[in-house]
Amino acid sequence: MDRMIGEVEPRPVRPHAAPRIGPISRRAAGLLLHPTSLPGPFGIGDLGRTAHVFVDFLASAGIKLWQVLPLGPTGYGDSPYQLFSAFAGNPLLISLEVLVDDGLLGREDLASVPSFPAHRVDFGAVIAFKQPLLRRAWERFAGGAAPHLSDEFKAYRRAHRRWLDDYAFFMALKDANGGAMWNAWDRPLARREPQALAKARRAHAKDIAAHRFRQFLFDRQWSALREHAHAAGIRIVGDIPIYVAFDSADVWAHPELYQLGDDFEPTVVAGVPPDYFSATGQLWGNPIYRWDALEATRFAWWVERFRSTLARVDIVRLDHFRGFEAYWEVPAGMPTAERGRWVKAPGDKLLATLRRRLGALPVIAEDLGVITPEVIALRDRFKLPGMVILQFAFATDGQDPSLPHNLPRNRVIYSGTHDNDTTRGWYESSSTEAERTFARRYVATDGTHIAWDLIRMAFASVADTAIVPVQDVLELGTDARMNLPGRPGGNWGWRCPPGALNPEIAMQLAEWVTFYGR
Repeated sequence: MDRMIGEVEPRPVRPHAAPRIGPISRRAAGLLLHPTSLPGPFGIGDLGRTAHVFVDFLASAGIKLWQVLPLGPTGYGDSPYQLFSAFAGNPLLISLEVLVDDGLLGREDLASVPSFPAHRVDFGAVIAFKQPLLRRAWERFAGGAAPHLSDEFKAYRRAHRRWLDDYAFFMALKDANGGAMWNAWDRPLARREPQALAKARRAHAKDIAAHRFRQFLFDRQWSALREHAHAAGIRIVGDIPIYVAFDSADVWAHPELYQLGDDFEPTVVAGVPPDYFSATGQLWGNPIYRWDALEATRFAWWVERFRSTLARVDIVRLDHFRGFEAYWEVPAGMPTAERGRWVKAPGDKLLATLRRRLGALPVIAEDLGVITPEVIALRDRFKLPGMVILQFAFATDGQDPSLPHNLPRNRVIYSGTHDNDTTRGWYESSSTEAERTFARRYVATDGTHIAWDLIRMAFASVADTAIVPVQDVLELGTDARMNLPGRPGGNWGWRCPPGALNPEIAMQLAEWVTFYGR
């Protein structure tokens, strides 16, 4: 993966029109790798040449799906599930090399790159390095550089103004307030009083414009990458988190859609009760929707969120699907998620509205966790494929519904996801001896290459879709884990070593893709 492809000419960013969508039915294999995990010299993966090289690797391996995590700007804990916006892209993914190609930066701007760690993202150091360069790119554009982008940028602003203006204003105000959460700003700004907003909009006009421009750059580079993927016959699987972060443009701009008190603090927060990952549950802390208010608008915000996401990706993994049937509500201020209650959600009405407005939904239902017959009925009523994790399949016996011989076709089978240990890490330390023994006997293996054993099992299964994390393809251990649910820090930082995805791995994947009709 350390070879360089030819010069990449970014395509113009097209307005987010009605997406081309349809059901998921084609038998295919995919790899899970978030763009931040791509290798490269600038401390974090980006949307430039190395991302295009990864697309070429997928094509050479016969892989037809590239799954990513949410692509938005990360906030607390650098988590892609705690974003400053449900609509914006992460500016840290903007390729600096493409900005040089565009004439927005000079080669000299990249002459002094810090010595970043090769195998993990140091988000603080990356932010300190990239943000001034992104600011410089905007200043040069505002000063007349790259005039070929001017009309594109104007068209982009018009096409995306419904979310772009609120997001750029929110980020400019956040910068002006030292990064403080929006409910700590001056009360007139927190309450969005028109006179205060008008004054602040004039005072921070240049910063607002700079944030708009970063979104334009992100979408321009992402558009080029997605078109490259499509040309190679590869579809991109994106991710919609069920909730948004409290400290986000979404909540600041539309507080009426969330359960907030007079002081703007959430009255209840999201999470899940004790489960496989945590004995005290997972306290996510996100504000919970006022579903009655959303329903009164015919779910307009959700329709726009889906429309925007499906303009960037081809298939959506709908995170925490069970929360659309009933969600776990925890009183604000609780130290854990143990004390809470299940509350019904209007998932049936929401999905019916989305299907009516957008057509057949290319959605994967993330139906893991405490799943009830009502959740299964909701998933099946809309013919959505659910998820199966092979690491969970060996805890009981041959009747386990996650074992390949028990699966229906309409499933997406994973060796593990971003929330699991790597398969090698699971086998070596996270599993029980009984699970390891059952796995060895089921697969007829000695466990030496357990990650590849589970990859082959997933590819061979009857499930229409099989997706595996790149960490499993590389047979990496627990150190390469992407996320440990419930751990407040130290997540999301893993990066793929340069050159690790080599032709030999591509050949092995391609052979199994051919063997198993994927």
